[in-house]
Amino acid sequence: MQIIPVILSGGVGSRLWPLSREHFPKQCLPLTDEHFSLLQQTALRTANLNVSAPIIVCNEDHRFLIAQQLQELNIRNARIVLEPVGRNTAPAIALAALEAAQEDSDALLLVLPADHVINDIDAFEAAIEQASTLASDNYLVTFGIQPSRPETGYGYIKAGKEHTVDKFVEKPDLETAKGYLASGDYLWNSGMFLFKSHAYLSELETYRADIYQSVSKAFQERTQDLDFIRVNESEFSACPEDSIDYAVMEPTQKAKVVPYNGDWSDIGAWDALYDFAEKDSEQNVLIGDVMAEETSNTLVRASSRLVAAVGVHNLAIIETADAVLVMDKANAQNVKKIVKRIQEEGRNEHAFHTTVHRPWGTYQTVDLGERHQVKRIMVKPGEKLSVQMHHHRAEHWVVVSGTAKVQNGDKEILLTENESTYIPIGEIHALENPGKIPLELIEVQSGSYLGEDDIVRFSDRYGR
Repeated sequence: MQIIPVILSGGVGSRLWPLSREHFPKQCLPLTDEHFSLLQQTALRTANLNVSAPIIVCNEDHRFLIAQQLQELNIRNARIVLEPVGRNTAPAIALAALEAAQEDSDALLLVLPADHVINDIDAFEAAIEQASTLASDNYLVTFGIQPSRPETGYGYIKAGKEHTVDKFVEKPDLETAKGYLASGDYLWNSGMFLFKSHAYLSELETYRADIYQSVSKAFQERTQDLDFIRVNESEFSACPEDSIDYAVMEPTQKAKVVPYNGDWSDIGAWDALYDFAEKDSEQNVLIGDVMAEETSNTLVRASSRLVAAVGVHNLAIIETADAVLVMDKANAQNVKKIVKRIQEEGRNEHAFHTTVHRPWGTYQTVDLGERHQVKRIMVKPGEKLSVQMHHHRAEHWVVVSGTAKVQNGDKEILLTENESTYIPIGEIHALENPGKIPLELIEVQSGSYLGEDDIVRFSDRYGR
């Protein structure tokens, strides 16, 4: 029976700040692999199965980033369903199930969070094969992870005979977790599932008709936007928020659990990344340009400069171009408190890196003053920024490499290396890369207001 991978990619991973940001979340970062992001690893994990095009459920802000990462894997037929707002996993999976049912309501949905790390592909495929028999009989199958330690950060499943679920258990305290591990009857709740789309929707309608009706109405009024499926915003926003565990898996009589016995991590915080990574002789994990002396049990990740650690222990030190986090690894769950303070104080470090990704390429802020801003801009071959104008700023563009096709008022010009143009305040303009190599240029802005919301768009190929 054919399997449709459903990849849930709605979170932002604030406990992995400052690397994970609202507009570049953890699942899009290469945290455990030099070449592939967590999202890409999740998509590649199903390559040897009998699968059709995946369904990705994500929020609107990440749509172009996720589409680009799938294209890098040559996955060009994915269905990307956009959530107007986050409503947890029960509504998100319902959207995927409704989309899958348009093609085949008997197909098996393999629901996978985008931020898991699994290296034992043989064990992963064996668990799916075992679960497929149960799911084909209209059971809702969840995968339980064989615990390797008394973990207090995960929920547990008590497994009974013949794959029955005796009960779901909330995150326990340490002594309770030790008891679960010693008994051998408990599995970590992985958040991965396998079931038919109609089987899930039927149980959702039975136990949470309010969620089922809201999501169904939102999906019925969907529209196609480029490669994206947009559901009705007002209907989906009215949907109650709940997880699949509470909404369906706990009350249903059709739940089954299949154990997965391989390696697994959800990389939810910096201590989890430390535990997962290979360590040196001093039990350090050193990533990037790092020097360490008399240091042990420490994670250091440098992104943009040399980071030196001397005489420290049990720390996580995470450096990016605009922020540095230093903490005791035991406090990894409290990074959210810093992110919340950044938001409350009206700063931007929770949302953006200094390099910001756009569907056409990237820009990086090099210098920022009261009335000026300097950006390094990269436009991918064949891409074009919107036709736009600004009320409060003028711009000066200098081409560093590549070729720029520029609309400047009623003039259209080609600029190459070391050539420039000036865009006055209020002038309608556009920038395009007609070449085969990336276009790189320096943009100098000057004016009384330099915010990104001072853009009036007249046309945009990306529908913004």
